[in-house]
Amino acid sequence: MAHRIVGYLERPELDDRWEETVAPAWPEFLLHTAEVNARWSYLFERAGAFQFYAVDEGSDEVLGVANTAPFAWDGDADTLPDSIAGVLQRSMDDREAGVAPTTLCALQAIVTQGNQGRGLAGVILDAMRALGAEHEFADLVAPVRPSWKARYPLQDFERYVHWTREDGLPFDPWVRVHARAGGELLKAAMGSQIVDGTVAEWEAWTGMAFPDSGDYVIPGALVPLSIDVDADHGRVTEPNYWMRHRLAAPA
Repeated sequence: MAHRIVGYLERPELDDRWEETVAPAWPEFLLHTAEVNARWSYLFERAGAFQFYAVDEGSDEVLGVANTAPFAWDGDADTLPDSIAGVLQRSMDDREAGVAPTTLCALQAIVTQGNQGRGLAGVILDAMRALGAEHEFADLVAPVRPSWKARYPLQDFERYVHWTREDGLPFDPWVRVHARAGGELLKAAMGSQIVDGTVAEWEAWTGMAFPDSGDYVIPGALVPLSIDVDADHGRVTEPNYWMRHRLAAPA
């Protein structure tokens, strides 16, 4: 499949295809992360040079979507933000304060429906690494959402991320793509994405009923949903795992 990488600033209208490209890639509840949603427009209004698409050269079909944010980081894992919303806020604050970014953060890498299994995840990651190197950043970091963890929602997150196959590579496919590209595991971000909603909202998002308080395994979630019927509230606190790619400045 012939494809090319197209920047958002070159083709801003591609963002209008969100309903057919990004939305189907996530379980419904993850489209309602309030703190992330409140900051997401910043990427296009102020950091458009760091957003791009993989597009089929023949049909103009969007094959992949990538969103990244630049920020200043000292290289110490302990000073990384605790969440995706925290990454966005730090990038916004750095820009407002005139602080030069040193690092690119991969926030979202999507292969659109029908195009999985063609190696495009690696293509998108390589393009992110190239974008960071082009701007002479020292690192690309990513709060990685392990793609198969939803199959094991009751398994300890830290242990799951460190599972390996017989060949020594990570068990999880998305963690493995990063590892093959040179990414190293840094630390867990246990509250990376938090989704709150009423019981009725969670029932609508999941197609399930929650008649009593407790923890529920729901489709697509890395960890169980906690429901409090008396408070009319449910919450999923999804963990991600920080990974780091050291970048070489372009010649």
